[in-house]
Amino acid sequence: MEYLYILKQALVWIVTLFWLYQILISLCSLIKFKDKELLVNKNHKFMAIIPAHNEESVILNLIESLKKQNYDRELYDIYVIADNCTDNTAEISRKAGAIVYERFDIQNKTKGSALNWFLQQKIKENADYDAFFIFDADNIVDENFIKNMNKKLCQGEEVVQGYRDIKNPTDSWITAGYALFYWTMHRFYHLARYNLGLSPLLNGTGFMVKFDVIKPDGWDTHTLTEDIEFSLKRIIKGKRLGWSTDAIVYDEQPVGFKQSWSQRSRWTVGHIQCIKDYTKSLFLAVKEHKTLMNLDGLLYILGSIPIFIISIVLLLVNLVMYIASGIGLNDFIINILYYIVPTFLLPIFTSIFIMLLDKRPIKPMIKGLLCYPLFLGSWLLINFKCLFKQNTSWEKINHVRNIKIADVNDITEKV
Repeated sequence: MEYLYILKQALVWIVTLFWLYQILISLCSLIKFKDKELLVNKNHKFMAIIPAHNEESVILNLIESLKKQNYDRELYDIYVIADNCTDNTAEISRKAGAIVYERFDIQNKTKGSALNWFLQQKIKENADYDAFFIFDADNIVDENFIKNMNKKLCQGEEVVQGYRDIKNPTDSWITAGYALFYWTMHRFYHLARYNLGLSPLLNGTGFMVKFDVIKPDGWDTHTLTEDIEFSLKRIIKGKRLGWSTDAIVYDEQPVGFKQSWSQRSRWTVGHIQCIKDYTKSLFLAVKEHKTLMNLDGLLYILGSIPIFIISIVLLLVNLVMYIASGIGLNDFIINILYYIVPTFLLPIFTSIFIMLLDKRPIKPMIKGLLCYPLFLGSWLLINFKCLFKQNTSWEKINHVRNIKIADVNDITEKV
């Protein structure tokens, strides 16, 4: 019993210190820092790259939003990677003015493979671009996206994540859950770390990479979460990633629970792959660089599945101790609820606080706020499932909403 008590105290301290660190970092998102000075004043040349698999229903809206950028149209090209497409994605994209590369490789269907295939060609061509953007086919881009990213490049930033907003936050409790999660992460994780001089992370879409960065190795990723993998490899090298609140991209999220479960399972498996492949390298990078940024990167990878496992072990230790002490199961459940209920209610109040800070109307999101604990709770179940069953196959998320940039502007004014 004494050993169990010692184990319990050790686990409690680990979890407490981890979350105390996260809270302290998050508070830095509330501090307004002076903007960086421009190192150069230049309009750079960009590639806008869109990997797409059977996206004929949505890709036109993205291309049209890119063509309407508040930026010199001669200084950026729109590329579509029609990846193993069996529909009219390539034809629609060409007619809309994009440069289309068709790829057929049924053995390597991942987004990372498609990006590497395309970028290797551009590297061999020694293409005349300063940087490139990555978008998903269902995205819509704010008219000032390229303008604001160009400013970051002029400030010396090499890899910058834009603000990934949601274009369908009120479609269902699932899309609302995604929106609340992303709004929270954008402010309390990415912005907070950027303000402190730590490193945000790439977030799947709507980001910029300086072309020179990938010339030595191409887009060299192999996990299901190529964005996180690329971010971790930069952090291991002691390189910070940038963040731009003003470079906004709107993303469509799955409406139904089944698709959401599949998508988030893939993300969790990708995280587990990154844990296996990069934890040791992150630890060695902490020893080599001796910076808080590297330690923060290590804590990120340890803060997903490892902290989740520690929390489960802590719950089991508590259960054994209660049984051994003769206290009834009902008392144990009541004691656990004292911790679980606040844990699930806190994200609701946190989300409301963030919506107030961002001046978003709360009324349209009330249903989503009430269901948010269910959304997060389902993610815990996904994490638990993926500990034992890891499906590494890629499954397409169908995007069918025909939302244009004008429609998004109307939605964001209401939410």
